[in-house]
Amino acid sequence: MKPRTRAALVAACAALVLTAAAPGTAQAHRPDPARATLPAGDGWASSGPGTTGGAGADAAHVRTVTTWAELKSALADGGSAPKIIRVRGTLDADGADCSGFATDGYDFDRYLADYDPAVWGYEKEVSGPQEDLRAASAARQAAAVEVKVPANTTLVGVGHRPSVVGGSLQIEGVDNVIVRGLTFESPLDCFPQWDPTDGDTGNWNSEYDAAVVHGSTHVWLDHNTFTDGAHPDSTLPAYYGRLYQRHDGELDIVNGADLVTVSWNVFADHDKTLMIGNSDGAGATDEGRLRVTLHHNLFENIVERAPRVRFGQVDVYNNAFVANADYVYSFGIGHASRLVAEKNAFTLPRGVTAGDVLYRWNDFPVTARGNLVNGRPVDLVDAYNTAHPEAPLTAGAGWTPTLRTHVDPARSVPRTVARGAGADRLR
Repeated sequence: MKPRTRAALVAACAALVLTAAAPGTAQAHRPDPARATLPAGDGWASSGPGTTGGAGADAAHVRTVTTWAELKSALADGGSAPKIIRVRGTLDADGADCSGFATDGYDFDRYLADYDPAVWGYEKEVSGPQEDLRAASAARQAAAVEVKVPANTTLVGVGHRPSVVGGSLQIEGVDNVIVRGLTFESPLDCFPQWDPTDGDTGNWNSEYDAAVVHGSTHVWLDHNTFTDGAHPDSTLPAYYGRLYQRHDGELDIVNGADLVTVSWNVFADHDKTLMIGNSDGAGATDEGRLRVTLHHNLFENIVERAPRVRFGQVDVYNNAFVANADYVYSFGIGHASRLVAEKNAFTLPRGVTAGDVLYRWNDFPVTARGNLVNGRPVDLVDAYNTAHPEAPLTAGAGWTPTLRTHVDPARSVPRTVARGAGADRLR
């Protein structure tokens, strides 16, 4: 969108807010979340013209949807004209039934027999008829559960517990998108792929993040809840001695995405939670991009990637982390990353130490200041280096965040975030 057009949308939105706040009106104390825009200075997504989503939508481009099919239709209607889509109730993308996606001839028992490591080994990736049929089946599922979000869109939950179950939002190659007030139950991959070359004993790998920001700019994700819902990893079986992993991430920000603010969300009960940058070799696409702010989010009972970072200048402040015994790490320091982590609060269980909060994939500098672990101030870089002297990290990311509104003391973060984060806190 041209800056002049964006400015016109902001002006229109401001007029609507002033009208809604007039004395004596019902809206004076309840501004419409669907018309909200990202506040100035609130993270990287406020850069330049800011993020307004569909705030300037006319009446013809405001819709309420109650099914997954209606959501797909509403998103496709009107191209990139500003639009507001209100989600009411539960939108079920796949019905939790994989049988409708399977291609004729695909047989999971046959798949297991063909690629059993005792038969296939661990030296080469799987191939052959059953792998081809699995891939074709996966393509059918992708067509059903993925939906593309166009530019200049606000997607917002309304009413009692609005949610998306089994669907994947694809915010791809567009500008100016807002997603607020929704609970996302992670998609279940019906056709995970066995990769015998992944690690020493192979792994099952899945597709479908609950939301993906792919090559897009000016994106604000606010007051959402991301969870595995009724299908946590603990309910999944194992084959070949490895967890039959049917989940991918909760949120990925990848492939040259830029200027993203992630605020007041809950990320819960998940393994590979949030990835920023998906490849060490993507410098041509990612260098100078992947600028992301995460603030006032709750990461509860997650295993890793909160976030894992490559390339980006990522500002992580005032987030609360509540771990259980499955915890591996929060901040993954990856290729060319420049992570700043300030005034976050970590609650770690017995047996997990402050030295576990950081994980070194590559030696790139990180700033970590003013963070608390179990209520005590901790220099996270020093704690990591003490625990891992053989592969130390360097302190000092080399840049200072300026796009912040209110920064809370770390000691107040657990209570503040618990009271304010998540989909149900928007309404």
